[in-house]
Amino acid sequence: MSQLKIYNTLARDKQVFVPMEAGKVGMYVCGMTVYDYCHVGHARMMMAFDVIYRWLMASGYEVKYVRNITDIDDKIIKRAVENGETIGQLVERNVRYMDEDIAALNMLPPTVVPRATEYVPQMLSIIEQLESKGLAYKSEDGDVNYAVRGFAGYGKLSGKSLDDLRAGERVDVASGKRDPLDFVLWKAAKESEPLEAKWDSKWGKGRPGWHIECSAMSCATLGQHFDIHGGGADLQFPHHENEIAQSEGAFGGNMVNYWIHNGFVRVDNEKMSKSLGNFFTIRDVLKQYDAEVIRFFMLRAHYRSPLNYSDAHIDDAKGALTRLYTALSTVDIGLDAPAVDWEEAHALRFREAMDDDFNTPLAVAELFDLAGEVNRSKSLDAARQLKALAGVLGLLERAPQAYLQGGEQGGDAGIVDAIARRAAAKKARNFAEADAIRAELTAAGIILEDKPDGTTTWRRA
Repeated sequence: MSQLKIYNTLARDKQVFVPMEAGKVGMYVCGMTVYDYCHVGHARMMMAFDVIYRWLMASGYEVKYVRNITDIDDKIIKRAVENGETIGQLVERNVRYMDEDIAALNMLPPTVVPRATEYVPQMLSIIEQLESKGLAYKSEDGDVNYAVRGFAGYGKLSGKSLDDLRAGERVDVASGKRDPLDFVLWKAAKESEPLEAKWDSKWGKGRPGWHIECSAMSCATLGQHFDIHGGGADLQFPHHENEIAQSEGAFGGNMVNYWIHNGFVRVDNEKMSKSLGNFFTIRDVLKQYDAEVIRFFMLRAHYRSPLNYSDAHIDDAKGALTRLYTALSTVDIGLDAPAVDWEEAHALRFREAMDDDFNTPLAVAELFDLAGEVNRSKSLDAARQLKALAGVLGLLERAPQAYLQGGEQGGDAGIVDAIARRAAAKKARNFAEADAIRAELTAAGIILEDKPDGTTTWRRA
């Protein structure tokens, strides 16, 4: 039986996964800053860890999956003020949008979803510990900063030396810092900021810096030392590097055993960004494409590889997913969700692929092999195995006809009527009319499939 191997960013190598406690996994993933709709890059990150979560559970682990929400930061404050609403109103609305988007993409909810504002006391406690160890100081402008050069291990995740590093994105280089690399732990309150963005502390009123949030939430939910920490590749530095400095600086020892980072999203081979005008929210995409097509599109790429978003690639994914559902539609497997036969050859290769750093492209290839077998043999066992293995990835969970006939509501009656008129024309040997009806449906994107028993099924192109 294969062993699960994970590419550990910290080790820069694939390593056999050995949990701290047999049969249990603690996994923390940096989640959304909820000032706006989630975009395709967010979806890619959440999808990567949804699959990892699913595979850990399929492998028999009891998983505590924590994905946080950042509900206080500069962007949230600015947007709420611009909108003339409270921070709470902005946050609740965008959390609701996020939950709707991820549910549409068939992502499982995490075990715990902590919000930063619920853990301010824990953040203050960590900052006090850092200060007592000489790793934090209050600057002239009132901020409390982390003294990066005081932590010997800084740079080990990104692989850079201190001299190579620069202050990271989202960190204002203030004049009160002793070193440009130092980062803020506690931001002094500004007179112009709303009261709900201010907390009391020994250093005066203020709010937490971005990095300290995750150190506090991961420690509170999983402990000072846990199995897996993940997020997008853009978080490797400075965010995750700073988390390590904070947590290990305060508590000693190692914070995390395995660091996992997913690849970027590119749009037609260019990095997705608002400035380039190639920026898409999840909602934009779901107005154009079936949610399962988007899920399948993402799973066809390895989570660490760049994901090249384009209409052509998504259309190709739609066609490929349709082939899988079409194969399932040829065999009646009943309504019950089948269980995977893990001793069967395709399942063994599927497991081997997923155990090799969650290699979904190879796992998906096994689904197509099974679909080919179903098409050739109409084997009930092969069809059930196809549906069961796909279900491990959150795919093929609808009835085949529900997917194949999916589209605008209310139009099905007209299609069924046209098929009945075509059948009557064929029975009357009026083949010209039957062909005309078929051509009309084809032009409308409806594909007819005549079965050997004389019935006709249909699907959308």
